[in-house]
Amino acid sequence: MTSKITGKLTAALLTAALGAGMTGGAWAQAPGATTGGNTADQSSAGNTNGGGLPQVQQQGDVSYTSGGVGLDESHALIREQAHWPLSLRFTGPTADYLSGVRVRIVGGKGGEVLNTESMGPYMLVKLPPGSYTVYAKYKDQEKKQSVSVAGPGKAKAAFHWSIQ
Repeated sequence: MTSKITGKLTAALLTAALGAGMTGGAWAQAPGATTGGNTADQSSAGNTNGGGLPQVQQQGDVSYTSGGVGLDESHALIREQAHWPLSLRFTGPTADYLSGVRVRIVGGKGGEVLNTESMGPYMLVKLPPGSYTVYAKYKDQEKKQSVSVAGPGKAKAAFHWSIQ
């Protein structure tokens, strides 16, 4: 009798422990989630840049970072503007900050040098000196601005949409 109760109790405890472990695993990492960060990681958590700066991405010869949804990120991006050749900002009605803006940068000879989506209202881009056209598309509305990149902290472009 005692061994039957002990066996049932052990089985119940084992089931509860396994259930808690599996729940904890699902909580800690969703299926398909990446841990440790990499160059495709677009969050600032666990990045190697420090100071709240979002992870730096690479597309061809162009490095860029975007974000600014949280205070740490926005302060880090504003602080770093002086060290990047091109700084972009995206706002909506009543100066609301926007994310999910499709950004394309075309060089002076017509070649596309960057095509990505912003992860927040700020984007910093490392480009060689030259003339570029920046296309920024939010929802169905695309805007463009010409910029002349001369060195770190020199070129800035702000895009504003009046649509929600």
